[in-house]
Amino acid sequence: MSKIKEAFAQGKAFIPFITCGDPNLETTAAAVRAAVENGADLVELGIPFSDPTAEGVVIQEANVRALKGGVTTDKIFDMVKNLRGDVKVPFVFMTYANVVFSYGAEKFISTCKEIGIDGLILPDVPFEEKEEFLPLCRKYGVDLISMIAPTSEDRIAKIAREAAGFVYIVSSLGVTGVRSEIKTDLTSIVAAVRANTKIPCAIGFGISTPAQAKQMAKISDGAIVGSAIIKILAKHGENAPKLIGEYVREMKNALTED
Repeated sequence: MSKIKEAFAQGKAFIPFITCGDPNLETTAAAVRAAVENGADLVELGIPFSDPTAEGVVIQEANVRALKGGVTTDKIFDMVKNLRGDVKVPFVFMTYANVVFSYGAEKFISTCKEIGIDGLILPDVPFEEKEEFLPLCRKYGVDLISMIAPTSEDRIAKIAREAAGFVYIVSSLGVTGVRSEIKTDLTSIVAAVRANTKIPCAIGFGISTPAQAKQMAKISDGAIVGSAIIKILAKHGENAPKLIGEYVREMKNALTED
């Protein structure tokens, strides 16, 4: 069984996203530990990139802060290796194809395996172009996570049938960011996914409140939250981990309430 599936084995999963190196890697590590201690089932770690096309302003600015602070892929790998001394929940990297290519795809993915990264999300790689990375991911046992958007339509079944780890369902058109309301017909998208795979699915983009998280968990297997957490980091910097832990606990509790 993919280790990622374990994140969904105890009910609805809460998945926080954290940009590595914002404001520094020590704070990132502390935020990850606080999130896990307070109920995070899987953690999505963002490797900063200078042109993150799927991200809204909040996460773009986090990327800029991290890169200005001198974060590198190797430093992030070292941080993950250190976290793996005590943090056991699944980790996935979210980054962009150029980061992987520039590092060397096989070196990048084999290192993911060595340090305990369970999956990889590349939002700028279309489903039809995943063969650039899929053979290496399979070789090293790193799940290449598929994303399904409201525009996927006729491709949903095919993407779901070939998915690994979990299916990342994008709640709304556009980039990441907090939304006051999510209007997409996600129920039909989830139904199409479930008709074609037994792999769990989680919904991300735009979720920020316990009520939204609960709503998403009712129709899927979990909720992914990024921008709301990055806002806490932007506001509180090195003092953010404790507040992130409190936020994660509130969100996780919302997923498990009847």
